[in-house]
Amino acid sequence: MRGDPAAHELVAPGTLDGVLALLAQEPGQWTPIAGGTELMVAYAAGRLASKKLLSLWGIRELRFISVAADAIAIGAGSTFLDVRADPTVSTEFPLLAQAASWIGSIANQSRATLGGNLVNGSPAADSSPALLVYDAEVEFVSLRGRRRVPYSEFHIGYKRNLLAPDELLYALHLPRRFAQHRQYIRKVGTRRAMAISKTALAGCALVEQGVVREIRLAAASVAAFPTRLYRAEDAVLAKVLDPGTIPAARAAALAEIAPIDDIRSTAEYRRIVTANLLQEFLSALAGNGEEQ
Repeated sequence: MRGDPAAHELVAPGTLDGVLALLAQEPGQWTPIAGGTELMVAYAAGRLASKKLLSLWGIRELRFISVAADAIAIGAGSTFLDVRADPTVSTEFPLLAQAASWIGSIANQSRATLGGNLVNGSPAADSSPALLVYDAEVEFVSLRGRRRVPYSEFHIGYKRNLLAPDELLYALHLPRRFAQHRQYIRKVGTRRAMAISKTALAGCALVEQGVVREIRLAAASVAAFPTRLYRAEDAVLAKVLDPGTIPAARAAALAEIAPIDDIRSTAEYRRIVTANLLQEFLSALAGNGEEQ
């Protein structure tokens, strides 16, 4: 079955105010579409349930990367090519730059947006683990005003998030405080490029005199949405990384993830490989290897 253009309505207000006005006028009736790299695939296959589409493409208020003294803000309409090309992102947030390079082809990266990737809510979203370990905040906007929440609280279920029916994801905010942190990200897929991840892990840690003073771990494709590995973090926080703590963290991670079997992989493969990636990162922190 193929998509039928007569079954859908697409409007393009061209301004942020115009988009917010429509969302407020008919909350929950319009589905925003940014780059369209996900929605158009569903449309072509005849699986796009949304009948009223609201184009965000070309809205300049949503496509920006601004740098302040203490944080960087990335507009939700920024493409992954924008993210890759930004010097501050590349220098201070290399995990996000690396994840952006995994998004399909260069053509995909020129259309796919950071906001669209997050709102789509795939458990395998490439950008999510990096944003989680960087303590990103998401900013929403509507005619009622703006609000910000930690990105770690954004996803509330499979393909479900905190956005109200009249709200739009406006920007991501990342604190600029990771220069001294050890960082890690790795994606495991069928191919090195243009493949949805079987599993992925990101880590960011501050180690002083052999003690883990701060650590954040996040994974994709191991739960209903990209998630922090809080139990694994607790297993090593304020501890020396030694032959006892690393296995404890591995066991904690295995206890808190819940991957599924699907066409790309099995749950057991995802469990073991995720634990292996965690062990690789922690071993590097302990001085027994190198981050990837």
